[in-house]
Amino acid sequence: MKSTLLSLIQPAFVVLVVLFWSLAPAAIVESAAAPIIVSCLILAAIQALEFVLERHEGWRINRREFLTDAFYVALNMSVIDTASKLLADDPLKALKGSLGIVTPWTEHLPIAVQIALAVFLIELGQYWMHRLMHNSLLWWTHAPHHHITQLNALKGAVGNPLELFLISLSVVALFDFKLNALLGAGSVLTVIAAFAHANLRFVPPRWYSFFFTTIEHHSLHHSVPYEDTLCNYANCLILCDRVFGTFRSGEASVVGQDDRRRLSIREQFQYPMLPLLAWWKGRRGEQPAV
Repeated sequence: MKSTLLSLIQPAFVVLVVLFWSLAPAAIVESAAAPIIVSCLILAAIQALEFVLERHEGWRINRREFLTDAFYVALNMSVIDTASKLLADDPLKALKGSLGIVTPWTEHLPIAVQIALAVFLIELGQYWMHRLMHNSLLWWTHAPHHHITQLNALKGAVGNPLELFLISLSVVALFDFKLNALLGAGSVLTVIAAFAHANLRFVPPRWYSFFFTTIEHHSLHHSVPYEDTLCNYANCLILCDRVFGTFRSGEASVVGQDDRRRLSIREQFQYPMLPLLAWWKGRRGEQPAV
């Protein structure tokens, strides 16, 4: 009975956030602070579970990891969200208006269906962007995320700012979703991504892990050999990997890249510039810093 109840925690979180945004009054939906508060509560609750349901002792969060992760959570909720709105969503909305694109059918769908559709659209874009990052020069923007040496509920926010911006891009601005549906989709993605990175030992139901990314799937994606990261790209909908042939079953308890050296925030920010720096130092006849 206990294991069954524990396995339902992840689906329960998803259902709760869908219900919350479906029933939330206009004052909450239109509040700029509401989505931030909800996201923080979700992350705090999942992080708290790690203290009583730890999966791997080696992933136990400490003060340094928490402060670093909290910095990235704040970065995502402020700078990255603002950049995405100004540089992507607003231009897409302007394009939508100039071309006369309308999708009135979306806003007439039940809120839960709108949330599911928005999650699918966002995740489909993230899947292909993530896959491209592992198979092109964009790896230099994404590699810092794979230099983390432990997984926990906040680690999904960690990465180079350029990668965080690119992975945030989506086409949902071209659709006429209700605001609470978009906020609900954001909360659902936060829940699933947090659990997919969380140091939690319980196993979700098989039906859940067929559709949604779990720690088993995502820990394998964070395996140390680079070749082993070329699978399970979906941040939230592992169904994408199943459909596009990149799914692998299994789990990893050791994560990181190269020599598993943890990067500082400064090193995370500088990482994409390393090839250019090496090229420049090569031209000057200098030895690149190790």
